[in-house]
Amino acid sequence: MVGLVSPAGRPNRPSPPPSNMTMHESDREAVARVLGGDPDAFKVLVDRHGRYLFGVALRLVGQARDAEDVVQDALLKAFRQLGTFEGRSDVRTWLHRITVRCAIDAIRARRPESVLDPQDFEVGPMARPTDAPGPDRLMESGQILERLSGAMTRLTALERAAFTLRHREGLSIQEIGTALGLKTEATKNTVFRAVRKVRAALEDLLGNA
Repeated sequence: MVGLVSPAGRPNRPSPPPSNMTMHESDREAVARVLGGDPDAFKVLVDRHGRYLFGVALRLVGQARDAEDVVQDALLKAFRQLGTFEGRSDVRTWLHRITVRCAIDAIRARRPESVLDPQDFEVGPMARPTDAPGPDRLMESGQILERLSGAMTRLTALERAAFTLRHREGLSIQEIGTALGLKTEATKNTVFRAVRKVRAALEDLLGNA
């Protein structure tokens, strides 16, 4: 992932957060410092959440280069809108929402077919851990991820966005339709086509599950 540029236009160089602060406190402290007139403090949020936001964007737009553009756009918008952050959610959740909106805007703006580079595919930090798997389950999981990566390359940009918004972001059909500019029936059909392609790719591994 290419290094992001700070709102002031300078390249960011990752640095560890202050050791005497928790993640939660450090995020809020950084926000307070930016609002207090120290724009360089925004770099703390970029260093801490940039990779996570890149994973979110990549799942939606499919291409690493496009995901970098989305994250750059999202961080600039977050910087400019920082005064609207009310603290009802944590900073990462707020940045996540902005990134999803920017990814949707990018998809709606271009709407061409795009292909996901399997080497760039990652499940990302939203995956939930389970009990430690044995060797058989590890091998099976690796096969599923590889097959899923291939399935995602066969989705159109719109199908991938609808699939991700439905099954990763948890949006309703109505919310997805509003986000992507589709009517309800078209949204249902898009999600259905995506699910059908993914299930077909995984059928022999998942059986009748």
